[in-house]
Amino acid sequence: MKIDPRRFILDNTDVMAPPHVPEIRLHLASEVHDLWLKTEEDLAEIGLPPPFWAFAWAGGQGLARYILDHPQAVAGKTVVDFASGSGLVAIAAAKAGALSVVAADIDPFVPAAIALNAAENEVELAICAEDLVGKPLQADVLLAGDVFYDQSFAERLLPWFSLLSGSGLTVLVGDPGRSYCPRDRMQALASYEVPVTRVLEDSEIKRTTVWRFA
Repeated sequence: MKIDPRRFILDNTDVMAPPHVPEIRLHLASEVHDLWLKTEEDLAEIGLPPPFWAFAWAGGQGLARYILDHPQAVAGKTVVDFASGSGLVAIAAAKAGALSVVAADIDPFVPAAIALNAAENEVELAICAEDLVGKPLQADVLLAGDVFYDQSFAERLLPWFSLLSGSGLTVLVGDPGRSYCPRDRMQALASYEVPVTRVLEDSEIKRTTVWRFA
């Protein structure tokens, strides 16, 4: 049976504000939803990829907080939010005055999630479902929240981020201490104590740093 992403999201989430970014409201899974408890095997049975879009991850919350507190980072600029998930960071960029924002993610459920979340926050976002890794971008700023969770993915991102940074783009990363974050390649801009849930993380507070890739 084919799942309608929009209907599935509406049925399995509530509209709520992430704890570190109360200005933004998102369709998120909470403890009251079955989606919160499903294993990867359960999800595979119904044909659903891991629903990263259903949670406000610490790296994204920290990066969104930074953008809202430092709007000059994106104001008047063209922005790409990479691995956008719920669209939290993209929405923050739009609220902070970005000239345009593209929310990019290859998850087939993300376009519906971002469309719903953009409408909830009364912002306009373009959505890109292509795999952008390794490609040049026509943008001023690349935003990447919580992308260094996997070694092989991190190894793909490093040369791409280097290429983009070398071409003049500003690459901003939000990371809550993931093992594969290349801290020696970046400059720390700000740090936050972000409330999270133990279902997703190993603690209730994740110290999250916003970095500029150099």
